[in-house]
Amino acid sequence: MSGHEHWQLDGSAPELYQRYLVPAITSIWAADLIDRVQPKGGEAVLDVACGTGVVTRLAAERVTTGRIIGLDLNEGMLTVARSVPHKGVPIEWLQGSALALPVNDGAIDLVLCQLGLQFFPDRACAVREMKRVLVSSGRVALSVYSAIERTPGAEAFASALDERLGPDASKIKRAEHIFADANEVGDLLRKEGLDDVELYTVTKTISFPSVLDYVRFQLIATPMAGLLADYQASERDSVIEAVASATRLRLDPSMRVDGRFSFPQEAHIAIASKL
Repeated sequence: MSGHEHWQLDGSAPELYQRYLVPAITSIWAADLIDRVQPKGGEAVLDVACGTGVVTRLAAERVTTGRIIGLDLNEGMLTVARSVPHKGVPIEWLQGSALALPVNDGAIDLVLCQLGLQFFPDRACAVREMKRVLVSSGRVALSVYSAIERTPGAEAFASALDERLGPDASKIKRAEHIFADANEVGDLLRKEGLDDVELYTVTKTISFPSVLDYVRFQLIATPMAGLLADYQASERDSVIEAVASATRLRLDPSMRVDGRFSFPQEAHIAIASKL
């Protein structure tokens, strides 16, 4: 399974992702990305690998006049994106690949890509496509997770998966962190012809009601749901509880306060321009 396939969701998983993981994780990173890049009124903005559209909607609120496009490979994610109310400019939702953007040359002022670049099977091609669609002086703003060791909650969960479900069980989770070197991100952008590259390493605190909730949401609202596909419905809760128990044993006690599960999560943010 390629990295591109690792984040394809079926059935109700996109709805669960929007309900549970967007508020807890991706909305936090979306606000940071938008605050850093500051979309301007009148700009045409393309959000690549938009998922259920958390970044796209924030951009639409900032760009009081202009054009906003959210693009994703997965039609299920886009179906959920279309169903979520938003403020600001109307959003065009497009199904398509980051490797062949269905957008004309020089049509976009700002390309956004939150936590998606690491999954693309050809990252260089994706960056070239981003550059192609930009106007002269247009900008790219993207983010990727850093090494999994820098996000101890995720590392504990991944190790627990391997212990309870087999040595390859954490492959999808670890793929989130596969392009984790900030210097490599910057080098890729420069190699593909982007300039004025700015790199930031940022840490946010992620919080869930409990370790069990974190594990459950990971295993029902992401592509990791496939790990439970061979279990009977009556067995799945027991499997989730076993993974949660193994995760708890790997956590620093400071991550569990007042019954909640909170941990630092680190990502690299890059902003670059097409001159």
